[in-house]
Amino acid sequence: MRTDRRRTLRALLLVGALAPVAGLAQAPAAGAPDVVVSPDGPVRTIAAGIARARPGARVVVLAGTYREPTIVVDRPVVIEGRGWPTVDGEGARELLRVRADDVTVRGLRFTRVGVSMVEDRAAVRVTEARRCRIVGNRFDDTFFGVYLARVEGCRIAGNVFVGRPAGASESTTGNAVHLWSARDVEIVGNRIAGHRDGIYFEFVRHGHVADNVSEGNLRYGLHFMYSDSSRYERNVFRRNGSGVAVMYTNVVAMTGNEFVDNRGGAAYGLLLKEIGDPVLRGNLFARNTVGLMADGATRLVLEDNVIRDNGWGLRLLANVQASRVRRNDFVGNTFDVTSNGRSGEDADLAGNYFDEYRGYDLDRDGRGDVPHHPVRLFSLLVERWDAALVLQRSFFVGLLDAAERTLPSLTPERLVDGAPAMRPVAGRGRRDLAAGGRH
Repeated sequence: MRTDRRRTLRALLLVGALAPVAGLAQAPAAGAPDVVVSPDGPVRTIAAGIARARPGARVVVLAGTYREPTIVVDRPVVIEGRGWPTVDGEGARELLRVRADDVTVRGLRFTRVGVSMVEDRAAVRVTEARRCRIVGNRFDDTFFGVYLARVEGCRIAGNVFVGRPAGASESTTGNAVHLWSARDVEIVGNRIAGHRDGIYFEFVRHGHVADNVSEGNLRYGLHFMYSDSSRYERNVFRRNGSGVAVMYTNVVAMTGNEFVDNRGGAAYGLLLKEIGDPVLRGNLFARNTVGLMADGATRLVLEDNVIRDNGWGLRLLANVQASRVRRNDFVGNTFDVTSNGRSGEDADLAGNYFDEYRGYDLDRDGRGDVPHHPVRLFSLLVERWDAALVLQRSFFVGLLDAAERTLPSLTPERLVDGAPAMRPVAGRGRRDLAAGGRH
């Protein structure tokens, strides 16, 4: 009996002694040594460097061009480029696949992924991982740039994305930053040009997109669907094929962004499609075919924005419900506000500035004493017959406008600002209008 007890005690002591060793084997190694990769050193491929790295180590990639099969990152490491080393896919393959948590990639140049019609090839693909960091890299001619799927807590920051060469079509280039089924992701401080969509979100929760410049993309500067509870702040979306589209999403805040120079037959500064509880504050909509179009939006809040020099400033379709439009500046638009119906559908306009307002302010409270009807009768004719737009500068249209100002009975009953501002009121309006804009 005593012999059995001694054996049991020895076994317990042995397990206790080995347990810390097992824990160290699974945890990232503190102070793990760097692995240096260089074209003429003992470690000549990035894949070999990763294979030699302990969890938590840094793989330092020196300047040179690395042409190797798709690199798989299967452990938590930092891959850091020195002197802009180039990872070249030779037009035939994906470049880097991350399948581990806590991976950082910085200081590398990715190029020549190659077009594929059967797979979404990317320069960097992260799948089913947490806390990835893709920061300070360059992406040239990469089809898809960064592709995140089923990730959480990742950050894409300070990268430069340049899409395919001139003459590329939507089918021969992918998105610069593509997210599918993700949450708590930050896209911050990137410069994007020449892709299909600059930034694309689908089934994303709690995304944060800030301080990016997305311009010259073939379709959208930003395109997201089914991506609730997200914030978009201080971004510039400029000269994109169709502007920015927000679809089938609830609870989204867009503040301090610029939607400028997005022009074309189907181009918008911003399109809201079937969206609930959007809040837009402090944005600039300038020189777009349509500044902002709301189609199927519910409880839209549009406050303190500058809407200037657009063809159509604000288009509120008849299926928009419970919208609030306050303290915005409408300046230099062909049509400030338009609708495809006469009812106005729960639109609440108050305290906006319209440069077309011809009322007066006898009590000098800064508010017009006469209500303003921003929807022109001629805009209703254009909604029904596009060809009527050729009459825009005609004497006939001038008569229509004069008649409607005298007897405002044909334009939407509820799209009326009862106390329009006499001067620009949007938070950034005075400075922006005085300076003539930044672009």
